[in-house]
Amino acid sequence: MDYLVLILYLYLLWGLFHALSFVADRGRRVRPSKLPPGPRPLPIIGNLLELGDLPHKSLAKLAHTYGPIIKLELGFVTTVVVSSPMLAKEILQTHDAVFSNRIIPHCVTAHDHDKLGLPWVPVSPLFRNLRKIYNLHIFSSKKLDLNQHLRGKKVQELVAFVRKCANAGEAVNIGEAAFRASLNAITNTVFSLDMMEPSNPAGELKEVVWQIMIEVGKPNLADYFPVLKKIDPQGSKRRLEVHIQKLLNFFDDVIQRRLQLRTENGSVNCNDVLDNLLDVVEDKNETLDISLVKHLFLDIFVAGGETTSSTLEWAMTELLRNPEKLSRTQAELHQVIGKGKKIGEADISRLPYLQAVLKETFRLHPVVPLLLPRTSGEDFVIGGFTIPKGAQVLINVFAMGRDPSIWDDPDKFLPERFLGSDIDVRGQNFELVPFGGGRRICPGLPLAMRMLPLMLGSLINIFNWKLEDGVILENMNMEDKFGITVQRAQSLKAVPIPI
Repeated sequence: MDYLVLILYLYLLWGLFHALSFVADRGRRVRPSKLPPGPRPLPIIGNLLELGDLPHKSLAKLAHTYGPIIKLELGFVTTVVVSSPMLAKEILQTHDAVFSNRIIPHCVTAHDHDKLGLPWVPVSPLFRNLRKIYNLHIFSSKKLDLNQHLRGKKVQELVAFVRKCANAGEAVNIGEAAFRASLNAITNTVFSLDMMEPSNPAGELKEVVWQIMIEVGKPNLADYFPVLKKIDPQGSKRRLEVHIQKLLNFFDDVIQRRLQLRTENGSVNCNDVLDNLLDVVEDKNETLDISLVKHLFLDIFVAGGETTSSTLEWAMTELLRNPEKLSRTQAELHQVIGKGKKIGEADISRLPYLQAVLKETFRLHPVVPLLLPRTSGEDFVIGGFTIPKGAQVLINVFAMGRDPSIWDDPDKFLPERFLGSDIDVRGQNFELVPFGGGRRICPGLPLAMRMLPLMLGSLINIFNWKLEDGVILENMNMEDKFGITVQRAQSLKAVPIPI
């Protein structure tokens, strides 16, 4: 956060009077008496410098010092961070109604996405209606079953691309290849078309999606000093408006072409999500219009493509770093499926070790390590401490995944820990909640739990893998970079070898 000091100096020159007035006003307010512990805040900036470039890791270290519930003052925003499964359950499930609404990052107000996107809208009739649309028209078991042939086709195209690289002796950028496959699976389900052809690089679109994640997830002075929102000093909202507009233009073009076809032909039976949602829009029995549809697609594409590809890249990284785990996963696949054979979604339940590999990847590398920020609807006591009304509440699932009081050898990649275990990732076992929980649980969870084992299993049942020349296991870069999701700082590139 080297930029922070310089910007703060500029801010102090411009806004010191406003800041001091705010501090004085805050001092006059009655504060709850038993707030969570935490580091002493500096004047005006509070604990902002404590966040660092990787906030999930910085906050995990603070939890070691101050305990599983801590308080920080991030500028003028009181923030409570929870790093305990028991306390996470209180917030995500037991008292979900109190903590169900979001703190809205300033940049998310770009294109009014805070008012139209499911992850951000407050719990309201609109929220419930959008959730119903996700559950009925996009991610229901029935819809996913109907479209599994499309996902299977995209995975086979991924395999064909990897085989072509294998024949040429070329390395595969695992994240980009997975992003292309997962995004095309989504676009075929939603639009009945490919967004990217296998022969074209996925990097440009992946970069647009990643930049959206960065802007939403990184610390932004306008979020901590409300007086700065009008000038957007870091330009986060302005950049996000540009990135979002690129995707909205694409969605608008696809929707307009489909509407034209429906007008010219009377009806178009594509049996995809777009047709279903246009039927809902035309029916007018639901609160849904074209603008909401585009923002719904924005959430699906940004979250669906990026989170799936990042998780797959981390899983492949861990398997390559742990050859004995890779061999065991392949042995299970060879025995159950057959060496080099095609995997179907119906096979996933018969592959417990493959599922354990993914659970262990979620534990060590949760893609959204702090989940999305919530806010407290009232002064509320959790774990013996009061979370003030209006406070930002973060759940550090990264810290819980590395907690030695919960996991044996927490820094080791040990899928075996999940064999014979009832622990799952579906929001009921709070030591492992990469998708969140309660009414705000990620609606794309059912799709992710189909696509990830299908892609990972296919890549390692059909190919062996070796690192690029010059890269050895002991020197693999395991650093990450933080947006609202966490990616590998250095893309994983590996050379496939047909089995």
